[in-house]
Amino acid sequence: MEGKIVRDEREVAAEQFQRNYLQAPVVLSAEHVSKSFKLPTEQATGLKQAVINWTRGIKGYKMQQVLKDISFEVHQGEFFGIVGRNGGGKSTLLKLISQIYYPENGSINVKGKLVPFIELGVGFNPELTGRENVYLNGALLGFTTEQIDAMYDDIVSFAELEEFMDQKLKNYSSGMQVRLAFSVAIKAQGDILVLDEVLAVGDEAFQRKCSDFFAEIKKDPSKTVILVTHDMGSVKKYCTRAMMIADGEVVAIGDPESVSQKYTLANLEAEQKLEEERQEARGGYANGLNERCPLLRTVPVEQKVYTSRDVFRFYVEYEFNEPGDFYLAIALHDIRRGGITYDTGAKVLRMKKHGHQKVYFEMPLNLFNDGEFRLITSLRTPSPTDPNFADQVAVAIEGNACTFVIRDPECRDSYALLNDSALRIHPERDDVEIVTPKKSA
Repeated sequence: MEGKIVRDEREVAAEQFQRNYLQAPVVLSAEHVSKSFKLPTEQATGLKQAVINWTRGIKGYKMQQVLKDISFEVHQGEFFGIVGRNGGGKSTLLKLISQIYYPENGSINVKGKLVPFIELGVGFNPELTGRENVYLNGALLGFTTEQIDAMYDDIVSFAELEEFMDQKLKNYSSGMQVRLAFSVAIKAQGDILVLDEVLAVGDEAFQRKCSDFFAEIKKDPSKTVILVTHDMGSVKKYCTRAMMIADGEVVAIGDPESVSQKYTLANLEAEQKLEEERQEARGGYANGLNERCPLLRTVPVEQKVYTSRDVFRFYVEYEFNEPGDFYLAIALHDIRRGGITYDTGAKVLRMKKHGHQKVYFEMPLNLFNDGEFRLITSLRTPSPTDPNFADQVAVAIEGNACTFVIRDPECRDSYALLNDSALRIHPERDDVEIVTPKKSA
């Protein structure tokens, strides 16, 4: 029943989004956009070598297709997120949107004044003062001197650099330069703001100021923001819609929650593949395994992003042929917060079958807030010297461990491991009022 309620809420949110945003005019559209680059493979050191290469059909470069038939639309007033793993084509797409690059095929159409903020401090001159750099950067963004005059006070106030604007930029700290560059971009009076990985600039106080700014700009129906980030928390907090790019193609576009989950799963799959490649490169037994136990791994029954209402099901596959008792010990590690969340103990799960086997387990997740977790299984035999202890024979780590993610739309605050249903602190007297906080917007 709870799952149905959540789905209904998402359906309502989707309908509201359709009314509020998708009926607004399109301010940016990409239609069948493709882009490739020439990568040098062999350079000719002289004319003779160039002629030899030409006769042999050696071009000296290979083509790398970065974007393949990309199409999407952004509506006025949207906070549109673009996510994807490194090398997927996100930054290339932003440079096409910003007209730094031009597409080989297809077209990109922009309606309104677009302000790109792709690399911190690009266009700044260290020999000029902060004031001169504001006007220089504004000119590079296409603003007139009169327009920059009108924006100048807001830019300086937001950067909190009033006392330093007549000093040369080379005397600024790196944090001051970042604040000035960021302030120029977000305070420029553009219709479309393009941001690439910039939500973590400056110190904590400046980040809070930026967060407040984005919360305000999200309410302005005339402003459109395109954000590229690896931070799924920012995507879910700010974005009205999101798109995921992988290997130069659009693999998902829609509500931020669904796209964030797809991105998280893609990261898990990539990490698993990397561990398998490392294991194959080492040859022989996987790290943690040996001749006595050549196979031990923990595997999720279903590869998905879980909520705290789900039950996580997994199996342990092992091969152990020695006679006598043996045990499995399973530990739950908290990847983000650190530490061991739970451990079954060394002599609790006694196995009944030797040889090559699979044993299935389940674990309710109702105690936990959002997080990333890893199950590590070890195979143990009774210690000949201590009856209360078991000696480790093998352990399933790296690619043989099991990683899963909890992302619950009902989670108000994922800072702590345990949610309110697992633990609450109650006052002994009535001089404390318990206030239930609302979920963050």
